[in-house]
Amino acid sequence: MPTRRSRRRSLRPLHKLTLVLALALPGVTLAQNSADFAACMQKLQPQAARAGISAQSFAQFTQGVVPDMSILEKLNYQPEFRQPIWDYLAGLVDDQRISEGRSNLSRHGEVLQRVSAQYGVDPATVVAVWGVESNFGQTQGKYPLVQALGTLSCYGRRQAYFQKEFFATLRILQSGDIQPQRLVGSWAGAFGHTQFMPSTFERLAVDFDGDGRRDLMDNSADALASTANFLAKGGWQTGQPWGFEVRLPAGINTAGEGRRNKKPISTWAARGITTVDGRPLDTVVSSTQKAGLLTPAGAAGPAFLVFRNFDVIYGYNAAESYALAIAHLSDRLRGAGPFATPWPTDDPGLSRAERVALQKRLLDRGHDIGEPDGLIGSKTREAIKTEQNRLGLTPDGRAGQKILRALQ
Repeated sequence: MPTRRSRRRSLRPLHKLTLVLALALPGVTLAQNSADFAACMQKLQPQAARAGISAQSFAQFTQGVVPDMSILEKLNYQPEFRQPIWDYLAGLVDDQRISEGRSNLSRHGEVLQRVSAQYGVDPATVVAVWGVESNFGQTQGKYPLVQALGTLSCYGRRQAYFQKEFFATLRILQSGDIQPQRLVGSWAGAFGHTQFMPSTFERLAVDFDGDGRRDLMDNSADALASTANFLAKGGWQTGQPWGFEVRLPAGINTAGEGRRNKKPISTWAARGITTVDGRPLDTVVSSTQKAGLLTPAGAAGPAFLVFRNFDVIYGYNAAESYALAIAHLSDRLRGAGPFATPWPTDDPGLSRAERVALQKRLLDRGHDIGEPDGLIGSKTREAIKTEQNRLGLTPDGRAGQKILRALQ
């Protein structure tokens, strides 16, 4: 999801009071929340007018909208559980996604070739973004954007940021690109096949099929082209790799290295770094090209030399683990295999299918965790802890191969 950083703003006293009451007495304060929300909308209308939204459009698209206070819980949620990177990648780059991605490369081949010719971004990278962002359009989100962003414009932190996205949403509806009933997405406002924020849509979405509308919800051609346009505008270098896995010499000091600290390939070669199969680096890339050394799990795990295109992928959603997932999936779609170096763990992560299998086993043992959906939430982790205690395993609540095998 394309993201932008913004400054946090504190809540105004009225909004603080409303939030406290909403969380404490939601049934009693529903009318109060609605009244307060309506007052907020009235206050935002002049700002919306200055942002290019007519009074008629503002009234039309906000009529009957009520706040969704549950969104504030998601805004303020700070998860205690942190996924190891091998868990993160195992769930995003699994056999099912690779298979579906290759099918989509073939199914949309003609469109993808035209997209690549126009924007200079290879089809595998575009499809990899599509797969990670929405599972190839199958999971686009369920929150009505006007309600979600309207709520975040009036309550909680970062209101100034969300107000800009709210106004962008209203302009999208005003333009007629997407119908109101179809404009749904994540609770934070990302929407469509490749999860653009509304302001990103305005800047970078394209009408690739020429039907007069930029439709990222139901038009995969528009979505794929818009994604390529995002990457191209971010500085994508046509024909260049994102990077590649390398072999580190024993005892190398990787302190201070990273994607930002790029050095010529010749420098890395002089430090004893080779390709994973032992070839000199200059056999695959120019010795003058600059790359950063990425070791997401330390020197004992997979290591990568990453180039400018990795930074461009990072710009789509500012997390190195995310960028590595996109980059690795794109390689797998081209026919490459898994990383040559294993992750430094004796308990590898689970694919989505394996996570579902684990949840089914927990259900069979009487744990009330809801439907098995492959999403490892707090209920699943608590059930895992219970079983780990029973089996004499470390009760960390982590869904890994050990607990799956132990319950088989």
